[in-house]
Amino acid sequence: MDELFNTPEGLGTVTLTLDNDKELECEILTIYTAAGKDYIALAPQDEAMDDIVYLYRYIDHGEDEPELELIEDDEEYEIASDGFDEWLDTMEFEALDCDE
Repeated sequence: MDELFNTPEGLGTVTLTLDNDKELECEILTIYTAAGKDYIALAPQDEAMDDIVYLYRYIDHGEDEPELELIEDDEEYEIASDGFDEWLDTMEFEALDCDE
């Protein structure tokens, strides 16, 4: 896995349009790199969906709006998921360091 880069708190929100055309407001948890590709982790702001995180491929076009792409390949999704897990572990470790 490539090194994850820290992202500041309060990255904002993204509105996803689901398959049923329902819109879902999500908080941006982090943007990170895994296996040379960038990904974004999104958490729905709906309290009924507290344990759900959406992972998308993240493509930054510079001045234009970034693009989010579905990860359709199982192997790539596993890589993205592992990268997110590493980011979570880093956040937990940093929280433990601050508690001491």
